[in-house]
Amino acid sequence: MNKPYKYFYQILAFIFALTLLIGCYEHFPLDQDLTRTQNTFLNQDSVKVQFPKIIKDKITILAMVYTHCPDICPMTTHNMHLVEQKLPADLKDKVKFVVISFDPNRDTPAVLKKFAEIRDISFNNWALLSGDIQNTKEVMLKFDVKAIPADSTYDDNGELSYNVIHTDRISLIDQEGKLRSNYKGSTANLDMILEDIKYLGN
Repeated sequence: MNKPYKYFYQILAFIFALTLLIGCYEHFPLDQDLTRTQNTFLNQDSVKVQFPKIIKDKITILAMVYTHCPDICPMTTHNMHLVEQKLPADLKDKVKFVVISFDPNRDTPAVLKKFAEIRDISFNNWALLSGDIQNTKEVMLKFDVKAIPADSTYDDNGELSYNVIHTDRISLIDQEGKLRSNYKGSTANLDMILEDIKYLGN
């Protein structure tokens, strides 16, 4: 091949790659690298894991919730479950679903596991995580999630009971561990999430 043609095709290949890269950035509003630090959690089986290491090479749908939530969190988790059910067959093994509790004092691994089992969630593609206060706060900062305990009472067993006012959110993370988009968790547009997952999966 003549050198001028060789350089021409190299330039074309570079422009094509650059176009793909720019197109991806234009499609999503966020490009935040989550991999610079790792945080330690226990999953629903009390196995120690590192986040976001556990989602390496996966498209990930993530929410931060607490199991005592009376409304938003069950709706958010249900929407994530619906997204999983609607995934095309060729994407089912490429997507990971992660729930992290911002109420780790009450949401032990056993509590999170029961929370998932009641909702027929399969642990093949799901991880429900609980950690200490420090790791939890660090991940909340990464995702800009706010959680403020509301009025508290004591139940009949003398245990402290409280609700939490919190951010209503589902997040999309790409295969490189970058936060790409946020959606309102309890009223998420499932078709939009699915289209964004398909975009990353192509």
